[in-house]
Amino acid sequence: MTTSTRGARTQAAPAVLVLEDGRIFRGRAYGAVGETFGEAVFSTGMTGYQETLTDPSYHKQVVVMTAPHVGNTGVNDEDPESSRIWVSGYVVRDPARVPSNWRAKRTLDEELANQGVVGISGIDTRALTRHLRERGAMRVGIFSGEAVADDAALLARVKDAPQMKGANLSAEVATKETYVVPAIGTKKFTVAAVDLGIKGMTPQRMAERGIEVHVLPATATVEDVYAVNPDGVFFSNGPGDPATADGPVAVMQAVLERKTPLFGICFGNQILGRALGFGTYKLKYGHRGINQPVQDRTTGKVEVTAHNHGFAVDAPLDKVSETPFGRAEVSHVCLNDQVVEGLQLLDQPAFSVQYHPEAAAGPHDAAYLFDRFVNLMEAERA
Repeated sequence: MTTSTRGARTQAAPAVLVLEDGRIFRGRAYGAVGETFGEAVFSTGMTGYQETLTDPSYHKQVVVMTAPHVGNTGVNDEDPESSRIWVSGYVVRDPARVPSNWRAKRTLDEELANQGVVGISGIDTRALTRHLRERGAMRVGIFSGEAVADDAALLARVKDAPQMKGANLSAEVATKETYVVPAIGTKKFTVAAVDLGIKGMTPQRMAERGIEVHVLPATATVEDVYAVNPDGVFFSNGPGDPATADGPVAVMQAVLERKTPLFGICFGNQILGRALGFGTYKLKYGHRGINQPVQDRTTGKVEVTAHNHGFAVDAPLDKVSETPFGRAEVSHVCLNDQVVEGLQLLDQPAFSVQYHPEAAAGPHDAAYLFDRFVNLMEAERA
């Protein structure tokens, strides 16, 4: 929940960040003046702040940037991953005073203010990040201008804010109407993409491979999916607790029953986990950034990857599991903490990864996964 004064230059206004465990940081307003609540999380990316801000997976989250200097390249009109900023709040240590990039149209401070995003600057983000690593992601409030009041009263309001666990958010960020991203060059396949919070670069990566992508709302039914006569079905990233996503899980199970080639990313990986009968759980502080090491266990290759997830699939790493749809195994694992980062079925064409191979922002090490999806559709057609 956010209330703000839009469009005002606010760097001189006092601001305070209040964590639900009582820790308080004081700084200056950045972006809009007002108040906001969400889940405090940190992102380790040194670049790509526009893509982070506009990633729908960050809905209802207050993002702390571990990089000390943010806003250097300003804001342009080419890099957003959706039509708006989705973060509930933004926390930076040292905002750039003057952006320097030939594509910049305005400053990051101006963009945050124009979109009503309440932020805070001038605090020790290193100390805040260490606190979140030790205590875990938690509810937080940012208050600036006239909203700054008695600390005890602000803490009580933070504790009244909703938690991320149990939150059903994908329908809030997904498209309301189906739209089509045409294939680039010769059309080879048609894919039905269930939008749970999709990033713009994802259908673009598929279009580059000759795929016509029909992006469907999060509430799409099995009939909606197969109405486009798809060669493959895709489930996107998105926000919230996968334990609440009963509708998408049921749709995916119907797709698995038909043995249509299937690919999932991030939230889509968690949906596949649930569809196969695995549980999901909330990570202590999650993975967010563009420098996470993951091993593809099917090839042994290690790749540096972009992440944004606070939940994970609870699947065994050391054995092949029997599921209602055949044998399944963990295909990818995070080398930092052994968290499941991918699943694949061995008896039909379905797989998923927990991270972001579309690389917006992030490294391109995992681009091969889109080719793997194409290969599945080619094999099924043959």
